[in-house]
Amino acid sequence: MKHISRDIISQMEKIERLNLINSCTGYKSANLLGTKSIDGKSNVAIFSSVTHLGSNPAMIGFIMRPTTVPRDTYKNIKDTGYFTVNHITADMIEAAHHTSANYELGVSEFDKTTLEEEFKEGIPTPFVKGSPVQLLCKYVNEYHIVENDTIHVIASIEHIFYQEELEHKDGWLQIDRGNVVAINGLDGYCLPKLLDRFQYARKEIPTTSFFKK
Repeated sequence: MKHISRDIISQMEKIERLNLINSCTGYKSANLLGTKSIDGKSNVAIFSSVTHLGSNPAMIGFIMRPTTVPRDTYKNIKDTGYFTVNHITADMIEAAHHTSANYELGVSEFDKTTLEEEFKEGIPTPFVKGSPVQLLCKYVNEYHIVENDTIHVIASIEHIFYQEELEHKDGWLQIDRGNVVAINGLDGYCLPKLLDRFQYARKEIPTTSFFKK
């Protein structure tokens, strides 16, 4: 196996280092975060850092890069307290990736891509039309990570919307049925496929598959 030490990493060119470090940790979630400014302007941006934090209460987190430059998503969340999380499907990847372009503050990526806003009754925050799993989340807290000047945003899940064909009887969502993609590194999009699902693991008891008899 090829070996690269921390010293070598520190001497790499920026793009090579970004590509290596962002891909070596494995697949990441692919989500579009929808927000609305206090003056009613919608925004949507791709994130690969949304993670589950707990189910009771239902909470998620995501990483916001340093706010040394204007970031619509962060500002809108702090101003309104809400955002949506929308899973990205295979047919969305080109438009979803384009939301990472450095548009001026206040420019809506919905206007610059083929992504379309979708609104639910009583919810002013935009969802992404066609996303098979959509969450409305409420800002709870944030933690400054001093080591690299990023922000870990913590949010509660207020509402969940999903295509019914994804759901199993026990509530589990099989998201590959919705052609949901994952991200490899910064710019690689993959279409995961379920291989198996296992019962709760207990010591000294053989692992049991949900599907294989």
